[in-house]
Amino acid sequence: MLTRLLTRIETPAFTLLRVVVGLMFSFHGVQKIFGVLAEHATPAVGSQIWVGGVIELVGGVLMAVGLATVWAAFISSGTMAVAYTQFHWRGQLGAKLLPAINEGELALAYAVVMLFIACHGAGPFSVDGWLQRRTR
Repeated sequence: MLTRLLTRIETPAFTLLRVVVGLMFSFHGVQKIFGVLAEHATPAVGSQIWVGGVIELVGGVLMAVGLATVWAAFISSGTMAVAYTQFHWRGQLGAKLLPAINEGELALAYAVVMLFIACHGAGPFSVDGWLQRRTR
């Protein structure tokens, strides 16, 4: 019974996942680039952190509205994989490998969820879906 119910709401649930993840991700970009509600200084334009912030802002907005979703999610997933590897894990062994210890849970979760979104596509409730229906 629960499986039947959840199957019926699979598409809206995926849309909710895509929109919420996209908006949360874009907020991280706003924090980095503009220093809004951030505890750190804004990075230098062109620096690796700044480029990551641009990818977060633009990629998050694109995912949220569902435009160029596969590309936005794929690039964002890679960015988060780099963030986890370079800034959290740092190639260390032992306990530092664990996301709960190296504080990389969010980066790793974003990388995996965005890879799923890239593989799945935007879905029908998106600009990509609307464009696809319009060209048929």
